Amino acid sequence: MANFDQELDASGLNCPLPILRAKKSLASMSSGQVLHIIATDPGAVKDFEAFAKQTGNELLESREDGGKFYFLMKKN
Repeated sequence: MANFDQELDASGLNCPLPILRAKKSLASMSSGQVLHIIATDPGAVKDFEAFAKQTGNELLESREDGGKFYFLMKKN
């Protein structure tokens, strides 16, 4: 896994909370920094893809492992 600057554990949260928490975390980060997000909601996969397109932040990685979903998002 790539390096990241901040981690957000959104396990157990359902849509739209993982996105809202990620948005808040990204707001406090500098451009170019990477946020690592952990979620358990299967809907988060499509949510984060759409969120990246809407905000211009780059979704570097999206993967599933053992029922958890991991995302790396680079702030624009």
